[in-house]
Amino acid sequence: MVFIVFVAINVYAINWNLDLMEEDNSKQVFSIIAALLGIALLFVMNTWSKIGVKK
Repeated sequence: MVFIVFVAINVYAINWNLDLMEEDNSKQVFSIIAALLGIALLFVMNTWSKIGVKK
């Protein structure tokens, strides 16, 4: 949930009149990438924990 909030805040903070890799936008872009990696890692860890549970 926290990662989704980070993505939303950073998408809001991007200056869409500039290129995404401009200096003003680079912090937000890297933060969005980190949050998306966090979401992916959370999904993988959750899936692995379900696989390890014996029924």
